[in-house]
Amino acid sequence: MKSIFSTLHNDGTSKARTGILSLGHGQVLTPAFMPVGTLGTVKGIYHDDVKRIGYNLILGNTFHLYLRPGLEVLEHFGGLHNFSHWDGNILTDSGGFQIFSLSGLRKITPEGVHFQSPIDGSRHFFSPEKVVDIQKVIGSDIAMVLDWCTPPQISYSEALKAWKMTLDWARRSINRRDELGGEFHGQLFGIVQGNFYKDLRRESARTISDMDFPGVAIGGLSVGEKPEVFEEFLAFTADEITREKPRYVMGIGSPDYLLQAIENGIDIFDCVLATRMARNGTVFTDDGPLVLKRSFNALDTGPLNPGCTCRACTEYSRGYLRHLFKCNEMLGGMLATEHNLTYLHNLMLRAREAIAQDRFVPFKKAYLERYMAAKPKQEDDR
Repeated sequence: MKSIFSTLHNDGTSKARTGILSLGHGQVLTPAFMPVGTLGTVKGIYHDDVKRIGYNLILGNTFHLYLRPGLEVLEHFGGLHNFSHWDGNILTDSGGFQIFSLSGLRKITPEGVHFQSPIDGSRHFFSPEKVVDIQKVIGSDIAMVLDWCTPPQISYSEALKAWKMTLDWARRSINRRDELGGEFHGQLFGIVQGNFYKDLRRESARTISDMDFPGVAIGGLSVGEKPEVFEEFLAFTADEITREKPRYVMGIGSPDYLLQAIENGIDIFDCVLATRMARNGTVFTDDGPLVLKRSFNALDTGPLNPGCTCRACTEYSRGYLRHLFKCNEMLGGMLATEHNLTYLHNLMLRAREAIAQDRFVPFKKAYLERYMAAKPKQEDDR
């Protein structure tokens, strides 16, 4: 198996590293955050602007794209790249987390998952093989295997059952990829599970690492557990995964979680947080999240975050952004989205620079002391 990842530099103060991820639509410098484009669009921003910020890897979702627009449409347009006018790389989640979230609308069996569409109630079935086939049609540059994601506080026997089924599905996914041969152009990543039991996590991490996957994802974290539990199991799991392959933590997007992952040698991550916060009027700053609707922003002529290169910061004031949100003008969400994505991209640049200079730990410490220290102002929301 040809490696798709090369390490550029290992930080001298932590397990953080910089690297290059080589994919079908170009290279990605790591650590890298992925904007989420669940349905083939990153909400509130043109794909051209996502590219202009500096991103070359975004996330789509197999479950949602299968339901809408559907495989017939995607096949007709030659895949998601052509359909959505995005010429960078696409990673697609398998839909395992969405199926996990359906609760009463799905039934998990060794063969796969039977579920009802949350859109129209129609019935569907996902097998590991079918999920690989769907991602072939999508044209994913990175495709994720179907896995069984479990919530915190389940029993050991339930966690063991889910991990064993995830392992069986992983093997079947590899077999299907190999059967497709040259028809499957993406890179198939395995997913570590094991819930919050360390022996299962260790077994899963080592087993998935040894399998014929070019990359490994850590699943089952950031699913409702306490932050200290997340930190403990992230560090533990990362230590059990090979450093020869790119490592991906699914579903994290706040600066503190991102820097924690980078410190533990994680290379890529994704989350809807940045764009969802933006649409609701909250933006990232070095002094913590800023709620734009608060009255103290009304007369503020300054940018959202000094030094930021986005249009919201270089062309508009906090006062104007507040006005847009108070009036429910859609431009407010668009500008805030561009800002949040620019902010996280620049945070990755800062992290990579700190790693290259062997000073990631002091960088992280200084950054979080400022970011976490800011106390939200309690002014009214006039």
